[in-house]
Amino acid sequence: MPGPLRIDSGELTTEEILSALQEGRRIVVTTEMMGGTYEVTLRHDGTIFYCDTPTTLHKHEDEEEMRTCITKMGYARSEPADD
Repeated sequence: MPGPLRIDSGELTTEEILSALQEGRRIVVTTEMMGGTYEVTLRHDGTIFYCDTPTTLHKHEDEEEMRTCITKMGYARSEPADD
């Protein structure tokens, strides 16, 4: 199994992050929050998606919940709107 994919916040799109999670990769996102720089680990066990932050382990029941979390927390690069 490959090691975790390490990225900076905004480096990949939401779809690229979700694709890597669906492939079984753990993703370690370096992000700024609460006045500091932290690492957040994103993973998927085949059923549940997880966001392990410095303060909480968030669980998401499906891909749409995870997509919302990734977008809301700013882990992904903004994707251009369809014209």
